[in-house]
Amino acid sequence: MYNSALQKQANALVKSYKIKDASFQERLTANLDDIHSHFRAIYGDSPLFAELINSIFQAYEDRSPALKKRDEVKAQQEENWFLSQDLVGMSLYVDRFAGKIKDLASKIPYLKKLGVNFLHLMPLFKSPEGESDGGYAVQDFREVEEKLGTIEDLRTFQQELQQKDMYLMIDIVLNHTSHHHEWAKLAKAGIKEYQDYFYMYDDRRIPDAMEESMPEIFPESSPGSFTYDEKLDKWVMSVFHHYQWDLNYTNPKVFVEMLSNVFYYANLGVDVVRIDAPAFIWKQVGTTCQNLPEAHQLLQLINMCVEVATPGMAILGEAIVAPAQIMEYFGTGRFATHECDFAYNATQMAAQWDALATGDIRVMRLAQNELLRKPKGTTWLTYTRCHDDIGLGYDDWMIEQSGYSPYDHRSYIKNYYSGGVESPATGALFAINPKTQDARLSGSLASLCGLEKAIASKNVSAIQTSINKITLMQAQSLFVGGVPMLFYGDEAAYTNDYSYLEDTGKSYDNRWMHRPIIDWKKNAAVDKKDTVENKVFTNLQKLIQLRKSLKVLADLKNIHWLEVHNNSVIGFERYLNGEKVYFLFNFSLQAQDLTYYVLGAAGDRPTSMIDLWSGKTISIGMDHEHLTFAPYQFYVLK
Repeated sequence: MYNSALQKQANALVKSYKIKDASFQERLTANLDDIHSHFRAIYGDSPLFAELINSIFQAYEDRSPALKKRDEVKAQQEENWFLSQDLVGMSLYVDRFAGKIKDLASKIPYLKKLGVNFLHLMPLFKSPEGESDGGYAVQDFREVEEKLGTIEDLRTFQQELQQKDMYLMIDIVLNHTSHHHEWAKLAKAGIKEYQDYFYMYDDRRIPDAMEESMPEIFPESSPGSFTYDEKLDKWVMSVFHHYQWDLNYTNPKVFVEMLSNVFYYANLGVDVVRIDAPAFIWKQVGTTCQNLPEAHQLLQLINMCVEVATPGMAILGEAIVAPAQIMEYFGTGRFATHECDFAYNATQMAAQWDALATGDIRVMRLAQNELLRKPKGTTWLTYTRCHDDIGLGYDDWMIEQSGYSPYDHRSYIKNYYSGGVESPATGALFAINPKTQDARLSGSLASLCGLEKAIASKNVSAIQTSINKITLMQAQSLFVGGVPMLFYGDEAAYTNDYSYLEDTGKSYDNRWMHRPIIDWKKNAAVDKKDTVENKVFTNLQKLIQLRKSLKVLADLKNIHWLEVHNNSVIGFERYLNGEKVYFLFNFSLQAQDLTYYVLGAAGDRPTSMIDLWSGKTISIGMDHEHLTFAPYQFYVLK
């Protein structure tokens, strides 16, 4: 609905800021009423709305001409720029990968050789040593951690990436701050205004009531969701760790302040801002305090403000939730595609590990019924693993319809990867809940695929099998749809790094075993023929080149999952403008086959196809004849 009074206020600001950009004014007019209605729905008639609008104008004013030009280039693309098959990312810790931000520039040739053109730099901003949670306990949202460099170093590196047609993603932690953040310090000093930035209670009545329905995030290392602060003599909400204080978004000052930090990152030149833990940003007694409607309204409000002021920056919501719930983070109803532009495809990731452990793809296939609901114009971030643990975040009904008991099935998967049953994998359980025995998994891609044990036993056949598994997992992640995000070290076959056990600030968190310190002498082996590093790297390099060459892999809601009638083989068809390519994957240790009928079920069957992976031409037989698969083999058929 058009609000004339509101528009007059906006027009006055356009004049006062002397803005002549017609596209800015169009974006403002298109979003203004929704911005107002979303803000009002949460905060009523708060006078801070005027401050919110001013922050949008100021963010646009602060945006450099180069970034505004980049916004224009992105807007001119036929589809959203982040839907392209040309994008391939890598997520890395600056210090563990290269040392300092300044040192990253020297690693660009290595990344370009692999085919990576999109970097996710793990948390960069100041956090306390020993209480950093890997950088997610932020002490200052605008000061880079001293050991990594400075804001100017980050700005310079972003400009280098831009010159090389590469993209940058960094994190913002909306849900909480470190208890050493300036706001927390002022709260500890007794200043009521800043105590209201957090959830603080004089006794345990409300905390006890909330904890009745709130699940524990880290039951081993940080049980409960509240921490007693002796200096304050108050209970402070700390959902993750005791040193991470949850921000109180019922206070509009918190929202306006954090939006200004989002704009700050946008004007550093960030192409994608990764919002950490968005599911938690709204709390309410009697609920799980996750995925509440107000959290979605706040995310939509951020999206609309960004669209007006800094439209070239996309938003990734790191919501690791059930398959049906993840769809809500793209927006629903009239606001579909107007919440988060990206979401992690954690369900697909977990289903890949499920299939690799069982040799059975039925859980993965059933998960697609939910995942296909993703709206066109948004995209997945796909991955085989990331810095975090691996949760088995698919629904019980998917397991039941696959013929298994959910509890027994998940127990088997956890045991398979953590040594509870005999298997080639080497990993560990993370965040074991002593009450429910729920747990997640830690371990590098290579170790979970069996490479660590194979190398230790000097078993040449097992080493090759593990390489085949690694390649299979990466291939499906690259081809299934969305922007693939590699995790640093995986490209060079890094196995678990146990040096974290010698660091008291990390030894309590076994996720550090899959966050390696890069040894560039080892990485040099990617160029040495017949080494494990070379085989893994060149396979991945070839997969990336193949991805970029196939326009059907742009994420345009153009995937059709095949009914292959083999519980170990899964496949899908990607199509665009009359072109079709079939992708088929065998997740079994055993040879498999499927009838050629699969390739013609949706239309005329070809007489021959090229496997773009092996380069071989395959003659397509009659319905009763079979396409054969070696263990862990996949095809890319055109």
